[in-house]
Amino acid sequence: MTNQPQRFLTGITTTGTPHLGNYVGSIRPSVAASKGVGAESFYFLADYHALIKCGEPDRIQRSTLEIAASWLAAGLDPERVTFYRQSDIPEIPELTWLLTCVTGKGVLNRAHAYKASVDKNEAAGNDVDADVTAGLFMYPVLMGADILMFKAHKVPVGRDQIQHIEMARDMAQRFNHLYGEHLVLPEALIEESVALLPGLDGRKMSKSYDNTIPLFSSRTELKKLIAGIVTDSREPGQAKQVEGSALFQIYQAFATESETIALRRAYAEGISWGDVKTLLLDRIDQDIAPMREHYQELINDPGKIEAILQAGADKARALATPLMRELRMAVGLRKLVTPAVVPHQPKAAKSALPSFKQYRQADGQFYFKLLGSDGKLLLQSLGFAVPKEAALAIVSLQQQGAPALPALAGQLQSVENVSPEDIAAALQQWMDAAAR
Repeated sequence: MTNQPQRFLTGITTTGTPHLGNYVGSIRPSVAASKGVGAESFYFLADYHALIKCGEPDRIQRSTLEIAASWLAAGLDPERVTFYRQSDIPEIPELTWLLTCVTGKGVLNRAHAYKASVDKNEAAGNDVDADVTAGLFMYPVLMGADILMFKAHKVPVGRDQIQHIEMARDMAQRFNHLYGEHLVLPEALIEESVALLPGLDGRKMSKSYDNTIPLFSSRTELKKLIAGIVTDSREPGQAKQVEGSALFQIYQAFATESETIALRRAYAEGISWGDVKTLLLDRIDQDIAPMREHYQELINDPGKIEAILQAGADKARALATPLMRELRMAVGLRKLVTPAVVPHQPKAAKSALPSFKQYRQADGQFYFKLLGSDGKLLLQSLGFAVPKEAALAIVSLQQQGAPALPALAGQLQSVENVSPEDIAAALQQWMDAAAR
C-alpha cells in the first residue's frame, strides 16, 4: 500500500468562461501534477455543480466546451490522465446519497456558501433560507463524493475551498468508522502565493463578481482589461505598496522569483502604474499566447472533445463501478439469498455470508477474524498496533481473496481443524457475493 501512486483530483464548475484565476489556482497546478512520476490524475467538468448556480442550459453546455478546451490547450494529456464530465459518472450521485446519510446537518450549516446566503438574508431582513436551494445546502456532499469516489490523496484548491476538503475528510472518517476502511482521506494542495488571484476590482477573481480576465483573451482584449485594474492614486516616482496590489499579485502568479523581486524593487522606487500594467500584460501573454491557437482549434471541433470525454468516462467508471459495488455491500444494499437457491440446505439458506469482524482486545491491540457462513471461525489475525493496519489487511483479503494470504502470513495465526481450502472457499464466497 505504501507504493500506491498519489492520486490528484480537481474539477471546475461549468458556469462560465475560464479565467486567469482558474488557470493559476487549478488548471496550471493540476496539469503540472499530472506530469509527476507515479502520479494518477483525475480532472472533471463539474456540470452537476453548475446546476446549483446556473439555470441556463446553453451556458452550461458552452462552458463545458470552453473549460475542456482550456485544460487540453494547457497541456493536459487525456491518454495519461482520467479526464471526464461529472454527469457521465452515475456512481457519483449514488455515492452522494450514501455520504448524505452519514453527514450531520450541523456540519453543512457551517459551509461557507450556505452561511454567506444566510448572512445575506439576515442583513436584508428576509427569512434566513430565502432562495436557498437544497442543492446549495448539499453542495459539500456532492463535492465530497467527487473526491472520495476516486480515492484522491491530493486536491489542488484555493484557500477558500479548504473547508470542503476538510468536510470530505470528515465524511470519509464517519463512513469508515461505521462500515470499515473503504474511503481515502484527502488533503488540500495549495500554492500559497497564487491560491486566490485578485480580479479587476481587487476582490477575488470570480464569475460571481463579474471581475474576471478570460484565460484566452486576445492580446488586445487582455491589454484593455489590465488597464481597468483598480490601483491607488500614487503618482510616478512615489513608492508603492505591494501588499494589497492586485497588479503585483497577478504578476507574481506568472513571474519567476527573480522577476517578482525585480518588480518589488521597482514598486519601492516609484514605478508608474502604467508601466506596471505593461509589464503585467507582457508577462501574462508570454505564458498564454502559445496556448491560444490550440485552444481555438479545439473550440472549433467540439466532436473531438466529446470523444475525449467519453473515453475518459469509460476509464473513470472502471474505478467507480467496483467501488460502488463494494460500498453497497458495506452498507447493506445487497441481493438476497433466497431458499430457492439451496433447496436441500435449509440451514444454509438462513445463514449469513462469510464475514469479517474487527475488534480491540484488552492488550490494546486491534484484531480481526473471518467467520464462515455458519459462524465458524476460519481465520484469526495477530494483534495490530493501529486499527487502520488491520482494516487494510481485511481489504486485501476482500479484494484479492486467497492470493492475498501469503503476503499476510506473518500477521495471521492458524485455527485448529480449518484447512487453507476452507479459508479460500469462504473468501471466494464473499467476493462472489460482493460482485453480484
